Amino acid sequence: MKKLILFAAICFSLTAFGQSNKEDIDFIQSIFGKEKKMIAADFIQLEDGKRDAFWKLYDEYETKRKELGQRRIALLERYAKEYNNLDDATTTKLVKDIAALGTQNDKLITTYHAKMAKAAGAKPAAQFYQLEAYFLSAIRTAIFESIPFIGELR
Repeated sequence: MKKLILFAAICFSLTAFGQSNKEDIDFIQSIFGKEKKMIAADFIQLEDGKRDAFWKLYDEYETKRKELGQRRIALLERYAKEYNNLDDATTTKLVKDIAALGTQNDKLITTYHAKMAKAAGAKPAAQFYQLEAYFLSAIRTAIFESIPFIGELR
């Protein structure tokens, strides 16, 4: 699982600091999404009668998560592009946008946790929440470890 997270984070950061295009981003996200779903299927314990409802919600979640992932990449690209010329207004806007995206990611996980609890039960929903929070935290950490701090590069 840690290799998957590292792979995704490296791909996101490399894509962000290089010239990226939609096809590359879509490809990376599809690989990450498939690997994530396999890990989720191994980790999350579902009763037979609740599998279909859970996976339908999971797929909806993944679609929305990928949209937020594309916004994360766009923010990283903006950061890279403007890194050498960050003024107060640009820096403040980037921080606000990054914080808002983090809040949206957290809200998405929480929203789908509640939906999954109703459809599949508390335990599978909690396992989903735990796994997604872990992935998101690991990716956030890997990205921050991969990009320069403001003012670090001169």
